[in-house]
Amino acid sequence: MIRIALSWSLLCLLTGVMPAQQLQLPTANRALFDAPANFFQFVDRDFEGSKTTPWEGGQFGFVRDPRRLGSRITYARFHEGLDIKPLQRDARGNPQDQVGAIADGVVMYVAASAGLSNYGRYIVVRHDFGGSPFFSLYAHLSAANVSAGQKVKAGTPLGILGYTGSGIDQRRAHVHVELNLLLSSRFDVWHAANFATPNHHGALNGLNLIGLDLQTLYLAQQKNPGLTAPSAVKATESGYRVAVPGDAEMEMVKNYPWLMDGPRPTGRPASWEVTFSRWGLPLAVKASTQVVAAPFVTWVKEAGIPHYTHTRGCVAGSGSTGKLTTEGLRFVKLATGWF
Repeated sequence: MIRIALSWSLLCLLTGVMPAQQLQLPTANRALFDAPANFFQFVDRDFEGSKTTPWEGGQFGFVRDPRRLGSRITYARFHEGLDIKPLQRDARGNPQDQVGAIADGVVMYVAASAGLSNYGRYIVVRHDFGGSPFFSLYAHLSAANVSAGQKVKAGTPLGILGYTGSGIDQRRAHVHVELNLLLSSRFDVWHAANFATPNHHGALNGLNLIGLDLQTLYLAQQKNPGLTAPSAVKATESGYRVAVPGDAEMEMVKNYPWLMDGPRPTGRPASWEVTFSRWGLPLAVKASTQVVAAPFVTWVKEAGIPHYTHTRGCVAGSGSTGKLTTEGLRFVKLATGWF
């Protein structure tokens, strides 16, 4: 099974720092814990002349777009959530499964128009975990049954599982579920500077949400119900580090103060160093006395393959050296507020 793994020992060490929040699965499908092939929706794959439908492609992580690099097969496309297959279909084959909130929270956004996003019809719910905002996202719904501003409890029905959005048909109907950090409240400014197309979804556009490994968190909470989402973020394996000028807004430190490594400076530091997971989840922030003119990579984890294949195209190079790509610089600017 392909999965971005967290350190189990570190997860346990970090437990208990903040109030626990046991997450519920969003549908009646519980096979994640004992029969994952019955939980994850398959993907259609055509690789080296062989057409397959692997369920592993519905998992969280680098599980799509296989590429052969020498004798090694690597997966370059990142999947930021869990694709959960339906248990109930009507006589026409349409799914009937209710999709519920994974924890108590407030509905922040309902994208009622299915044609304005790859997510199709999707809902975003805010949860306060450890005093910080986390955002669960439920995509490809056939119907939404809640409104923005509505308070919900864990398990409150939000909508019906479906197949709205791009690249999905009835046979592959599923709900795509994420648990995210918010990158910037100034997302509209960043979007306007980088894209000619309009932003239809405000700050809760998927580009402004970065997912933690929800799959591993669910599995870990089965063994340790006290495990928190902030602890899971902190336990995630580091992928690369970036130095950023000190005038970066660094909103992540305000929203997620537990990311701060060392004391938080009272004024602007000369620079910041931010540790990201391979897919861009912020893991730690440290103030630095080094003067930095523009963001650059200070460290990248060696993986034996070109870095762009395991960093969502954000870092170029190989071995122990790396450089931000154009896409990588754009992402770092958004994540750190250097724009």
